[in-house]
Amino acid sequence: MAARVVTLGIDLGTTSVKAALLEAAPGHPPGFVVLASCARAARAEAAAPQGQEQDVSRIIQALNECLAALPRQLLQEVCGIGVSGQMHGVMFWKTDQGCEWREGRVSPVFEPGAVSHLVTWQDGRCSSGFLASLPQPESHLNVASGFGCATIFWLLKNSPELLKSYDAAGTIHDYVVAMLCGLPRSLMCDQNAASWGYFNTQSQSWNLEILRASGFPVHLLPDIAEAGSVAGRTSHAWFEIPKGTPVGVALGDLQASVYSCMAKRTDAAKMPHLGVKERNERSQFQKATCCTVPFLRKVQNRQIHRDGKLGATGSILNISTSVQLATSMPSGFQPAQTPDPAAPVTYFPYFDRTYLAVAASLNGGNVLATFVHMLVQWMMDLGLEVEESTVYSRMIQAAAQQRDTCLTITPTVLGERHLPDQLASVTRISSSDLTLGHVTRALCRGIVQNLHSMLPFQQLKEWGVERVIGSGSALSRNEVLKQEVQRAFPFPVSFGQDVDAAVGAALVMLQKNLNQRES
Repeated sequence: MAARVVTLGIDLGTTSVKAALLEAAPGHPPGFVVLASCARAARAEAAAPQGQEQDVSRIIQALNECLAALPRQLLQEVCGIGVSGQMHGVMFWKTDQGCEWREGRVSPVFEPGAVSHLVTWQDGRCSSGFLASLPQPESHLNVASGFGCATIFWLLKNSPELLKSYDAAGTIHDYVVAMLCGLPRSLMCDQNAASWGYFNTQSQSWNLEILRASGFPVHLLPDIAEAGSVAGRTSHAWFEIPKGTPVGVALGDLQASVYSCMAKRTDAAKMPHLGVKERNERSQFQKATCCTVPFLRKVQNRQIHRDGKLGATGSILNISTSVQLATSMPSGFQPAQTPDPAAPVTYFPYFDRTYLAVAASLNGGNVLATFVHMLVQWMMDLGLEVEESTVYSRMIQAAAQQRDTCLTITPTVLGERHLPDQLASVTRISSSDLTLGHVTRALCRGIVQNLHSMLPFQQLKEWGVERVIGSGSALSRNEVLKQEVQRAFPFPVSFGQDVDAAVGAALVMLQKNLNQRES
């Protein structure tokens, strides 16, 4: 009997940490099954008067709680670990003191050592004026507040002593991979490097000359590895996972989320073919790359053509803390190499030198949360106490009964990366539109319309998109938001699909393992 192929996927998100165990299942239509999963709230917000920071210790605590909740016997069978996480952010650590391994109740666990806080993608300390003072990158991507390199430039000017305390930097998920494998240097894939800024996706290299000329501490920049490659092997047994288990280089949560959905549907036929190198070029597991389409041919026993005729091309709409609308660009597409600060659509690296076209709004579920918090605060000022969960459910109920409104809300309380100074506004106010239902309906509509202003849905039609797959925590629990999405898009929208970064990260390693066994 063939050995089971089980992989672990981890996603270190902005508000929660999730882990999922996948097993190859040739008889199951998607080609795999999710054996178990667990999510824990991170609750990692740290006091930061000048920006948005998170306590790394709390994130790792949530990760440890997730792993402890998974079945031990399944963890013992894990043959690969995939990791993804929130992009753009940066943290620092000392290479030899980044963590401390200690004996847990069952097996060793690691705890953060000499590390900084994580400065997240939501950080706003880099003003428009400060960003304008930075050197022009040699990249098709702009630099915005919350991007790793912009944050490091800001720290270089305002807190240089902090940078002198550390010799390594990366995203939170790069850090976890480095600690699991005991890497001597930080390692980062092009997906995350591009999200930092000052990275050229064509040459797959940092803008070292530009950065050095500006006094940037280039020694902190991670080494670059191909997305989908193996970063190393676990240096310790970890929650019953054997020592020496391969760990993939950390992926961006956006790319992992898209991959989790596209890889199990006929959309995979139009997705990039991960690892198109010939088999004799990938004989070693450490150098193998993933291959979506051949894997699907094998496990589904059906012909999938490279032109994608089996299924309609889909876009992924994710509304969680923020909003992303992403669709894959055709193989061979190359974005213009001159960054356009006013461009609302960006092209992020995906796999195998292909790109995702992404409209990424900073204003999503966090706007609804801000509205709820405002209402709760008003009631407290009036001497009343109401739980935020109660307010949220009541306002969604009210909006569901209010099918339309003339009230218009532009919900950009956080600005946008291409319009950092834009504020929110409310227009077309009449006395009849001031009920809770009207305001909540207008707010949900505004979130969707703001995305439409960034990437007109007609453009999706021109790119060949024929349907949208909706996902994300803010969308799944908000029927009004779903209605507004269906109202706005000119093609079918499906909800409830598994668009899950932890599953995507595990799936990348699952396919890698199967390809290695084939060869």
